[in-house]
Amino acid sequence: MNPDMADDNINQLEHLRHTTAHLLAAAVLELYPNAKPTIGPAIARGFYYDFDFGNESVGNDDLKKIEEKMRELLPQWEEMHGEAVSLDEAKKRFAENPYKTELIQEIQDKGEVITLYTAGSFTDLCRGGHLEQPAKAINPKAFTLLNVAGAYWRGDEKNAMLTRIYGTAFPTPKELKQELARLEEAKKRDHKKLGPALDLFTFSELVGPGLPLFAPKGTVLRNVLDGYVQHLRREHGYEQVDIPHITKKALYEVSGHWEKFADELFRITTREGHEFAMKPMNCPHHTQIYARRQWSYRELPQRYASTTKVYRDEQTGELGGLARVRSITQDDAHVFCRQSQMKEEFLNIWDIIDTFYAACGFPAMQVTISGHDPDNMDAYLGTKADWEKMEADLAAIANERGVDAPLIAGEAAFYGPKIDFIARDSLDREWQVATIQLDMNLPERFDLFCIDEEGQKERIVE
Repeated sequence: MNPDMADDNINQLEHLRHTTAHLLAAAVLELYPNAKPTIGPAIARGFYYDFDFGNESVGNDDLKKIEEKMRELLPQWEEMHGEAVSLDEAKKRFAENPYKTELIQEIQDKGEVITLYTAGSFTDLCRGGHLEQPAKAINPKAFTLLNVAGAYWRGDEKNAMLTRIYGTAFPTPKELKQELARLEEAKKRDHKKLGPALDLFTFSELVGPGLPLFAPKGTVLRNVLDGYVQHLRREHGYEQVDIPHITKKALYEVSGHWEKFADELFRITTREGHEFAMKPMNCPHHTQIYARRQWSYRELPQRYASTTKVYRDEQTGELGGLARVRSITQDDAHVFCRQSQMKEEFLNIWDIIDTFYAACGFPAMQVTISGHDPDNMDAYLGTKADWEKMEADLAAIANERGVDAPLIAGEAAFYGPKIDFIARDSLDREWQVATIQLDMNLPERFDLFCIDEEGQKERIVE
């Protein structure tokens, strides 16, 4: 297939799902006139729309009647057209909806055009990306609503809890049927059911959500996998280290994590009033192992590895089995080396990743480069020039590997770009399973160096 044709098909499917999300909002307003629609995007395998239903309760049992109302309205949606409006007109149109007025003001503040899209008697605030003739293009037998969930407005637990309605849509009923069959298979293979059934892991209300407990069989499985990882690392010169699970606030103030992830840290105040945190990542600890003494260039690279837990204060509503937890076990490693050694170390780590995941049944993975957002440099450490150079270096490494690795802007960690490895499971779902991170900022912040051939300090990379 021509790549342009493939892109057109993807865009058409996205437009189909986006338009169906609007149809969902229209049906909800017909049935629940006091509801306040917020946002409703197309997503990877469908769409959703978030609503504030006020004092009304809407659950999975209500989805059938909402679907029926969507099909009832669809013939009236002969056209969907957009219009640019002024700030005052938009706010007037959505005066009773504080969520929409907040979005309208943000659009205005960014200097963007405020657009409204109308189909039938329903008008919504939207950037666009729809079907021009929904009644003709949407097959009434090729969409369905899936389930109801809770979601905070803008993903912030300090905001109102909304009701999210998930759905999916396809060009044909056959494709919808195939998707629903896939979802049924997913239920059978759901690790949240298989784990307890196979006596691998459990969760305890007393321990808390998002904190898995591994039974003997599950621990054996974990140890086998970790043993294989350690074997591959030893072949590439890695040495095991061990670090504590907590740290003083000062470590993360220097690294920048305290400022960037303040809301995601589990904090501890000692009886003497000292402030500590449970570690959400391992790299700052590893820098301090490297910093324990002075190194000659002849002794680099220094390669440290450990399998250890990290802790992140995830929101309760976002937790899900082992896929989103508060206690994560990472098989983590860090290499401290000269700039000239970086490419070789990247390729060695890439070898480990390919070998390990091929052995686990993932012989081919998608590779992407997560880069910075050039329009939001305040979100990152370092200069724009530094980031562009680092990203170019990663692209060159991927090219040497013979891999097409697209650059995804805005997906990098705040301290450096990374190469991400994405695997597909038996149900064709994508999961990021490994990453190789380049960091020139932490060595700068912690003043990490080696002594070069001239007896001078040389800044290293991690």
